[in-house]
Amino acid sequence: SSGINAEWPLRPGHVGKQAAELLSHFKGINKKFGFNVCGEGGEYESLVTDCPLFAYRIQVDSSEKVCHSEDDMAPVWYEKFTDVSLVEKPGWRNLSLKDRLDSFVNGGC
Repeated sequence: SSGINAEWPLRPGHVGKQAAELLSHFKGINKKFGFNVCGEGGEYESLVTDCPLFAYRIQVDSSEKVCHSEDDMAPVWYEKFTDVSLVEKPGWRNLSLKDRLDSFVNGGC
């Protein structure tokens, strides 16, 4: 999962959402403005909070939206994490990296 920083044509309402939630919007602004759906070129920033390689996932317990720049053409917003914690994924800490990858490839997680 990831949090999204919003710059034009993204808006404050997009901040903190997962990229998968915004895919249809991303595709629309790609056609209209040439927006890079993968975020390459600085369209947005993201943070991975969980993946099969992690024995712990990052849990955002509280956050707030912050306006970094109120520019009329390209305002910049971001999600400031005010409290986070690590949550252990049961059984994963003692697995080797190879075992974690094998579990993922074989449909585990």
